Parts: sequence; C-alpha cells; structure tokens
Amino acid sequence: MKLNLKVWRQKNAADTGHFESIEADGINPHMSFLEMLDLVNERLVTSNKEPIAFDHDCREGICGTCSLTINGVAHGPEAATTTCLLHMRHFKDGDEILIEPWRAKAFPVIKDLVTDRSSFDRIIQAGGFISVSCGGTQDANTIPVSKTESDLAMDAAACIGCGACVAACKNASAMLFVSAKVAHLSRLPQGKMEKSRRVLSMVRQMEAEGFGGCTNTLECEAVCPKSISVSNIALLNREYMKAALFAE
Repeated sequence: MKLNLKVWRQKNAADTGHFESIEADGINPHMSFLEMLDLVNERLVTSNKEPIAFDHDCREGICGTCSLTINGVAHGPEAATTTCLLHMRHFKDGDEILIEPWRAKAFPVIKDLVTDRSSFDRIIQAGGFISVSCGGTQDANTIPVSKTESDLAMDAAACIGCGACVAACKNASAMLFVSAKVAHLSRLPQGKMEKSRRVLSMVRQMEAEGFGGCTNTLECEAVCPKSISVSNIALLNREYMKAALFAE
C-alpha cells in the first residue's frame, strides 16, 4: 500500500504547529496503525529527519496511551478499537490520512502527536479511589452485590482513560471519563461510604482543569474504545445533585 500521510508536527507547546505531508510506501495491510508509524519513523531517521513523536505503551488496547485523531475521528474509523489495534487493511491504497493529536485545552500538545493528559490523573487524585478500610480480601460471594450492579460496575471500570471522549466532544467535556470512575466505585459496597465526597471532589477538579460541559451529542460514547455508556453520565448527575444538596 502507498499512503499520503498529513501529520501534525509541533516542536513544543510554544510552537504554532503545522501539517506535514509524508509519503508512506510499502505498507503491509496487516500492520497496525502504530507499526505503520514505526516504519515511517525508521525511514525518517534513515534520511536524517526528525521522527514523528507519538504516545504508545502496551499496544494491546489496554493502557489508552495511543491517543491519535485519525481523519477527524478519535482512534480512527473502527468502533470500539484503540489506535494500536487499528489495522491498515481498513484503509485503501492511495488514501490520504490526516493524523492529529487530541484537541482540547486541558490536553496541551507536548510535541507532534503527544499531549499532556495529566489532568485526568489529577481528577483521579481528587477522589477516584477508596480510602476507607475495607478489611482483608474476601470471597466474592460473601459481599452482597446484585448481578446487575456488579455488571454495571465492571462495565464502567473498563474505562482506560485514553481521553477519546474529550477529543470527540465539541466542548472538550470529560464527563464520560469522570462518570465512569464515579459509577464504578459508587455501585460497589466499598465505595458507597465516600460517594458524596468523591463526586463533589472529582467534578470540582474536572471544572478546574478547564474541561467543558456535556453536549449530549453522544460523540463520546461513539468513539470510546471500550464502549462506555453515557448512562453513566446520568448517574453522575444524580449523585452530584444529591451530594450538593446534602453538603448545603
């Protein structure tokens, strides 16, 4: 396959950045998107040119590090798929592919396709944890949790914190991410004791980081590689309203 890549190049946070056209020839359709970028970088280095900076780690769709916007879609054209698991067979020979970093004020660009997503870490530090003593590890069947609640908690816990929801939202909202973390913990007995403090702290930090409000356009769910449901946002809103009323 021969592709024409239009890649966002930005030296640092202070640089204005620009798109650079790079020809990618001899691409095997069985390559992953990141393997294709690896090959392009090898050729750039061989030509004494600056390689493309991009984030990656596990390359197994688990860590959420591979944050790229491909042809205007976070993680690319395939639903429920991270960039690292997107394969080049989903593109055609001669295609032009536009590759950008996440676009959000709270995710400033560090270099090229790499963004600073530490704002998510600070939201978790604000309340995305259980601090009360829960005792020793117990057998799962000794804790009274309904199958429905445990399934919903596990579905929310699947969030890998990649930030695709923010990149897809026209308001750069982090509501799907925050709601997944809140829903995961508030549905379990161990997390219920701190659920009011948790939701108030996490929403407060989310707003302080500069994320926008929910747009209700469902773009976040559409691009989420783990198919996190927007129903979690409804739960977040309910928990927040109850916690805010109680706090007053």
